[in-house]
Amino acid sequence: MTKAIVVRSLGGPDVLKLEDVPLGPPGPGEVQIRQAAIGLNFIDVYFRTGLYKADLPFIPGKEGAGTVTAVGEGVSDFAVGDRVAYASADGAYAAERNVATKHLVKVPEGISLETAAAMMLKGMTAQYLLLQTYPVKPGSVILFHAAAGGVGLIAGQWAKALGATVIGTAGSQAKIDLALAHGYDHVIDYGREDFAARVRELTDGAGVDVVYDSVGKDTFPKSLDCLKPRGLFVSFGNSSGPVDAFNMGLLAQKGSLFATRPTLFHYIATRAALDACANSLFDVVRSNKVRINIHQTYSLADAGRAHTDLESRKTSGTTLLIP
Repeated sequence: MTKAIVVRSLGGPDVLKLEDVPLGPPGPGEVQIRQAAIGLNFIDVYFRTGLYKADLPFIPGKEGAGTVTAVGEGVSDFAVGDRVAYASADGAYAAERNVATKHLVKVPEGISLETAAAMMLKGMTAQYLLLQTYPVKPGSVILFHAAAGGVGLIAGQWAKALGATVIGTAGSQAKIDLALAHGYDHVIDYGREDFAARVRELTDGAGVDVVYDSVGKDTFPKSLDCLKPRGLFVSFGNSSGPVDAFNMGLLAQKGSLFATRPTLFHYIATRAALDACANSLFDVVRSNKVRINIHQTYSLADAGRAHTDLESRKTSGTTLLIP
């Protein structure tokens, strides 16, 4: 048996219940890990509420890090004692668990398990956004919504290291200050300012090359007004609600724009792609170009309170659940 958060009905944070759940030995192609920390992400909320579908009951969470305690049949690339992390294995909210090795990477020396749990999903999301979806380079001008969030703080530092001019949005002065300390050149309070008008002012009317938007409903379609002609709108989340259906002609009207809705799991679908993405992240963190700061921790039993704080925007940066 192990302790885990179980969702038996969809709804608010109160449906997150700590229970004793059975834990058998790892199956073929799996290892069993004792988890040091679990990452909290907005995608966990989407599954809890039913916006993203999962069969009930389920254990939420996709990100964590720990130590291998047992290996299943056919596993040769991982061994007992290995420090490992993952960003795409359902069922993370547990003290111990079995994980298919296809989801795992080894955590290199110099990076703690807590840091790994704090950065895998958010850091690899920043990696594919900045290096693959739209390859940011010296001279690029970007807008990143939710700049003080977990992905935003990593992306700001990384984009700056790539030579971009980095504009962000945030919802309070404290979050603005935090983002400015993490690579952003300018941060707009989108609760008090017209962010599209401010972006035009900051870019002398030219607009930005790309908008990265995990907010969704509250920032669309105004995000399109921030783009240069033929610029790219990247919608990778919807913390304020999903973007409503829109006429594709809007993209033509606003400058022959491009739009995409990527997800991390398509960018790490093969072992080669996962290793390349993770190693790119590990390299930039170990180079000190990107700092991973853990801003909040909660016990696993307090997962409901963590979700409440996340949804009410009381958190900033990275949050961990500790088993």
